[in-house]
Amino acid sequence: MPETSAAIAASHVRPGSRRALRRVLPEETAVAMVYDGTSHAVMMATPADLVDFSVGFSLTEGIISDPGEIGSHEIVPHPQGLEVRMWLAEDRGAALSQRRRSLAGPVGCGLCGIDSLEQAIRDLPDLTGQGPVMDAAQVADATRLLQGWQPLHDATRAVHAAGFLHPDKGIVLAREDVGRHNALDKLIGAMALQRQSPVEGAMVLTSRISVEMVQKCAMAGCTVLIAVSAPTLHALRLAEAAGITIAAFARGEGFDLFSHPQRLSSEVSDVA
Repeated sequence: MPETSAAIAASHVRPGSRRALRRVLPEETAVAMVYDGTSHAVMMATPADLVDFSVGFSLTEGIISDPGEIGSHEIVPHPQGLEVRMWLAEDRGAALSQRRRSLAGPVGCGLCGIDSLEQAIRDLPDLTGQGPVMDAAQVADATRLLQGWQPLHDATRAVHAAGFLHPDKGIVLAREDVGRHNALDKLIGAMALQRQSPVEGAMVLTSRISVEMVQKCAMAGCTVLIAVSAPTLHALRLAEAAGITIAAFARGEGFDLFSHPQRLSSEVSDVA
C-alpha cells in the first residue's frame, strides 16, 4: 500500500531571504471503485482505509444497503493508482448494472460524471423523527475535539477529516483524506463495518456543508451535521427537507444553528 505522506525538501522565501526546510505532504492517489469487474467510479484520494472508503461510498451511493452485500474485497495496485475490487450479492450486482454511471473527477467535486439532474439531486430519506438531543456546549466544542483525531492533518496541514460525535462518549471514530467527500465516506464505511449506528450522534466535518455532504449523511441515517464552515443554500434546503440538523461555524465558543433545532437541548434559551 502506498504511503500516506512524505517529507519533501522546500524553501521558505521572504523578501531578501530564503531558508531551507522540509515539509510533510499528503499523498494523493487515483482510486477506482470496481464492482463485479467493471469500474464504476474513480476518485483522487488518500491511499488509506480503502475498505472503509469503498463500503461508505457504496452505502452513500445506494449501491448497497448493508456491508454484508459486498461478498469480498481486493485492493490491486497499478502504476496509475489503486483498484478496490468488490464482488456484490447477485441482486445488488443486477441493480447496479441497470444504472451504471461514470464518476471521475477531482477531490473537490462529488458530482463529476453524473449525466442527469435527477441523479445529482436524488430523493433522500426523511429523518425528522429520529436522532439524539445534543448539548449546546458539546456541539460548539465538536470540531476542537476532532482535532485530536487528525494525525495526517497535523503532519501535512493539507487534508480534511470527518468524525462521529456520540453524545455520551465524545468523538469515537474519525477518518482523514485529501477529499472532504472521501473522508466522510471512509467514516461512514468504518461505522457500518463496526456496527456503529449513525442515528445515535452527529457527523463532524472540517469543511463546508455542501449538497453532497448532506446527501451522504442522509443516506447513512445521521440526523445531525456539525461543521467548521458554512452550508450552501441548496444544502440547507436539502437538510430541512430530510430532517437533518445543521450546526455550522462550530469553533469552540458557539455555532450557528440553521435547521431542526429540536435536537438542541432545551436548556438553551433565546435572548433579546
